[in-house]
Amino acid sequence: VQLQASGGGLVQAGGSLRLSCAASGRSFIMYYMGWFRQAPGKERELVALVSGSGANTIYADSVKGRFTISRDNAKNTVFLQMNSLKPEDTAVYYCASDRNSWSLIKGEYDYRGQGTQVTVSS
Repeated sequence: VQLQASGGGLVQAGGSLRLSCAASGRSFIMYYMGWFRQAPGKERELVALVSGSGANTIYADSVKGRFTISRDNAKNTVFLQMNSLKPEDTAVYYCASDRNSWSLIKGEYDYRGQGTQVTVSS
């Protein structure tokens, strides 16, 4: 499985961005998908996670109500809609996948994509 993230960029505080992560390979629906972020000098953070069907999601407290994770299994793609962005959201964002949700939550995932930079100016 290969994961390719896109959609990062520079945005002003209060703005929005939509990240996409396209997955290759089969059985995309079998995988939990997550978005992580890491800012310089800070620990990696799980931002959001979605189940294979898309019915169940988990969010970090820091993004609840502002970010929405979703997936399109027909297109093997997971999205992260980011609204009301804050300067503290600035980080490299990357997607990851695993068949086990707990492994993904612990950061012990099977696959991860390259990062995409999100910069929020004040």
